[in-house]
Amino acid sequence: MIRIAAVGDIHLGPDSRGLLRPALAAVDRQADLLLLAGDLTRHGTPPEAAVVAEEVGGLGVPVVAVLGNHDYDAGRPEEVTAVLTGAGVRVLERSATTVRVGDRLVGIAGTKGFGGGFAGRSGGEFGEPEMKAFIRHTRDCADGLRDGLDRLAADGCALRIALLHFAPVPDTLAGEPPEIYPFLGSYLLAEAIDGSGADLALHGHAHLGTEHGHTPCGVRVRNVAQPVIGRAFAVYHLHEPHERQ
Repeated sequence: MIRIAAVGDIHLGPDSRGLLRPALAAVDRQADLLLLAGDLTRHGTPPEAAVVAEEVGGLGVPVVAVLGNHDYDAGRPEEVTAVLTGAGVRVLERSATTVRVGDRLVGIAGTKGFGGGFAGRSGGEFGEPEMKAFIRHTRDCADGLRDGLDRLAADGCALRIALLHFAPVPDTLAGEPPEIYPFLGSYLLAEAIDGSGADLALHGHAHLGTEHGHTPCGVRVRNVAQPVIGRAFAVYHLHEPHERQ
């Protein structure tokens, strides 16, 4: 069994220094790794990223993250990534990494993702160049996620996790106004997850959503936005196929 701690949308800034660390200090006793599902800062500035780095650095477990839309707001995502990387956080964007837990190799493929909507109510690459660019960015994120999951399978990972900020399914958006669903996620992300396979998908972004959902092919999806889970982090247990019998 692998224990995954996860949280997103912590939105830290200089005035929140030290608030999260006490709760995170025990994470190594409860989980084998910590995954951060984006919106780690308020406006994506390096000083805000430095606060995040202080809160999540040196926890005794590997920490893997994706950025969220708030982390892009100042137009400095590369600097935010550099600050987090300097604290030992692995930041993914259309990429993947592996973590060894005992004798098992766990793979995480990550991307921020983007919007566009869900089956039957989604945008397409048609019409104005702005609309084409909007959906193309989501498709590029989904393609990067698929490639990452495929590489992890080729690497022989016992378990694979998809880490996102935007939602891959509408299930975990229940509670949000339906009018903004197209800005909260895209079915293209779920297609990538189902196409390559994963044991768990995690996202944030939807503060008024719900925690539990599934892709059309049955992959577990969890909305780990902190306002949804209501605690410093949630822990999920993953079992290899032979352990599920």
